[in-house]
Amino acid sequence: MLPAAEPAQSAAYDVVDRAVDRAVDRAVDRAELPTGRLRPLADLAPARLAALRGLLTDIDDTLTRDGAIEPAALAALHRLADAGVPVVAITGRPAGWSEPFALAWPVAAIVAENGAVLLRRESGLLLRDFVADAPRRAADWQRLQACAQAVLAEVPGALLARDSAGRLTDIAVDHSEFTRLAPDRIEQVAALMRAHGLTATVSSIHINGWIGDHDKWSGARWAVEQALGLPFVAEEWLYLGDSTNDQRMFERMPMSVGVANIARFVPQLRSLPGWVTRAERGAGFAELATALLAARAA
Repeated sequence: MLPAAEPAQSAAYDVVDRAVDRAVDRAVDRAELPTGRLRPLADLAPARLAALRGLLTDIDDTLTRDGAIEPAALAALHRLADAGVPVVAITGRPAGWSEPFALAWPVAAIVAENGAVLLRRESGLLLRDFVADAPRRAADWQRLQACAQAVLAEVPGALLARDSAGRLTDIAVDHSEFTRLAPDRIEQVAALMRAHGLTATVSSIHINGWIGDHDKWSGARWAVEQALGLPFVAEEWLYLGDSTNDQRMFERMPMSVGVANIARFVPQLRSLPGWVTRAERGAGFAELATALLAARAA
């Protein structure tokens, strides 16, 4: 059983619950909500949680707030590691941004740049692997930069993400981290990326574009097999996310959870997570971790 929330925390949960309910109601009104999705996390059977081998998670606005990991999420990562529950983080953030966290956080690996770069610790050292070899990355880089320049020239208000210097295999345009792009401009950026032959997705903060068929799903398989030496069995893992670029994971993973701030994206989601936390961002991750560890201890 989860501990009772403090009064202030309960009030915050009530606000979140209402936001999720409104987003779900809008989707239902348009007959877009698949049955059996976005159920409260409390409805997830403890036996299913107890049987999990580990967790796969997004980073931005799932573990973090404003680019920094929330204390509750970091504490939850340590509790999971102490209990022998591996966590693999999968993000659209660049390799350069992710490297210090791959060393500092108690995670089995971080997959950066939407499945293109695998970061993991071994004997205290950081190991970095790529989906594509060096010649291919060099050729792709020229195409990526040409697309980035086209976006900046053709989309009013578009700015490259401030973490672009750390990117090795993709480009990112900011829409909510330090600047704001209207929904039609976000779609214009994504469409222009696709016109240049890129795969394009929208996270909670960026529009990401890359060359290749890798994504968070392939990155999850890669990380589990490479970093943990295990065959990837989707039923043994749960994925946690918050935005439209998590949809493939929501679609493919038998067990998936959205943190409560996913309410913002429900109207745009074609694939929804099975369950949703009451708390937002890192507190939502901690809520799931608490439920999982309680189920294993029962």
